[in-house]
Amino acid sequence: MHQLTQIELSNWLALYVAAGLCCAIAFALACATAAFEIYRDRSWSTVKSVRSALLFLPRTWWRWQKLYLTSTPVTLGIVTLFAASMRWG
Repeated sequence: MHQLTQIELSNWLALYVAAGLCCAIAFALACATAAFEIYRDRSWSTVKSVRSALLFLPRTWWRWQKLYLTSTPVTLGIVTLFAASMRWG
């Protein structure tokens, strides 16, 4: 079985940290944007019954999910370029 060298191990660790950092930034930005859009649209004003309250939560989650998933190409690009800039051997 092939063992990782010290350089490869530190590179993989750095890549996981970079991906985690990018995802944390995307998470925070998606939350902030979704909150701002909900505030701007005054979406809570349409909640008039239990049924509309129950539907408000999935709509809010879907709004956040779409915002978060739009960061995927940027995250992949950043992490790929970061990995390409490393010396692996």
